[in-house]
Amino acid sequence: MKKIVIGITGASGIRYALRMIDVLKREYDLCVIYTRAASLVMMDEEGVDVNSIKKRYSDVSFYDESDFNCKYASGSQKPEAVIICPCSAATLSSVANGLSSNLLERICDVALKEGIKLILVFRETPLNLIHVENMKRVIMAGGIILPACPGFYNKPKSVEDMVDFVVAKTLNRIGIDNNLLKPWKCNNKS
Repeated sequence: MKKIVIGITGASGIRYALRMIDVLKREYDLCVIYTRAASLVMMDEEGVDVNSIKKRYSDVSFYDESDFNCKYASGSQKPEAVIICPCSAATLSSVANGLSSNLLERICDVALKEGIKLILVFRETPLNLIHVENMKRVIMAGGIILPACPGFYNKPKSVEDMVDFVVAKTLNRIGIDNNLLKPWKCNNKS
C-alpha cells in the first residue's frame, strides 16, 4: 500500500485536508501530522476536535507536531508524497528556511533532502514579498507550491465542489488519478 503524509497547519481551510483524507484513506496508508494551531482552527471551522477526527479516521495514523516518534522523521522511511494542506505562512517560512523545530517541519526537510514529492497547499492571501520569496526557495529546493485557488470553469454548485477542485489538483500533481474534477472542455469551434 502506498504511503502518503498529510500535514495540517493552522491556516484556514481544514476542510481541504479532511476531504483529502476521505478520498485517500481506502487505498493509501495515511500518516497525518497536525499542529497545535490546526487543532484550534479545526474546532473553529469544522466544530470538531482532533480526538473526534482520530475516531472518524481510526485506520489513519495521527501525530501531534511535537511527537517525533514517527517513522517519516527519518530519511530511511519514505512516503510517496508529503502534502501540507492547508499550509500556513509560518510553515512555508520554516520549510523555505530549512527549519526542523517540529515533526511537520522535519518531515518536509526530509522530503526535500530525499527527493520525495512535497506539495504545500498555500491558503493565505494576499501575498507579501516574503511569502513570494519563501515560495521561490521551496520551489528551488524541489517542492511544489499549489495555492488553494478553486477554478470556476466547472461551474461549482457548492463549497464541496470548490474543495474538490483543490483536492483534485493536488492529487493530480502527485500522479493520483481521481474523479473529483471534470476536465475543462474548450467551447472553441475552430
